Amino acid sequence: MEDMSTRDEEKARELALEKGREEERKRLADIERAKEEARTEAIKGEKARQKEKDRSGSGLKYIIYILILAVIVAVVAWFSLNVTVTNVAPGNALPFRTNYGVSFPEGQTITIGNTHINVLTYQNELISDIDGDRQKLVVGEDRVISERRAVITILGAVTLMDTNFRIDLKYKGERDNRAYFDMAVHTSKQVPDILLTQLLPPEIDARPI
Repeated sequence: MEDMSTRDEEKARELALEKGREEERKRLADIERAKEEARTEAIKGEKARQKEKDRSGSGLKYIIYILILAVIVAVVAWFSLNVTVTNVAPGNALPFRTNYGVSFPEGQTITIGNTHINVLTYQNELISDIDGDRQKLVVGEDRVISERRAVITILGAVTLMDTNFRIDLKYKGERDNRAYFDMAVHTSKQVPDILLTQLLPPEIDARPI
């Protein structure tokens, strides 16, 4: 009986050990399976992130290309800008006014539109020559550039501005061989300053006031 009992106990222990080993194998298999699933999910997530990054990068590239194209078009349009000034009969309504402080270099002919201006100081007076019409001015006196029509176009066909204008100049004095004026530009239409200044040559250093 003892031998049989001992064998039964040994068999029971072996079964218990085998069961324990089987459970350990299952536990290890579950761990490996979990690790594999985690790796698979990580790979999927990385691929999704990369795909999203690629989409975002492509979208950003398109936006950059569009911006570059817009800048190129704007530059081409700006450098194709053309200003045409012609004489008109005076008397049109000119309700809009823009004021500038300007200075003319003495003895140099300056062109505003189709008007040629030359100024020269002499014995506390200013001799102003506008299209051959000479007048003497003292500080505080006015000189008028008669009404004209200005048309600004780009690309040879697109009109940006079409307005009549008149320029009033008030002599402010001379300094460092430059004659200073307050300039009032009267226009028949509201004109953005960036276009209006296209009528004014850089030599007079026009500054809004």
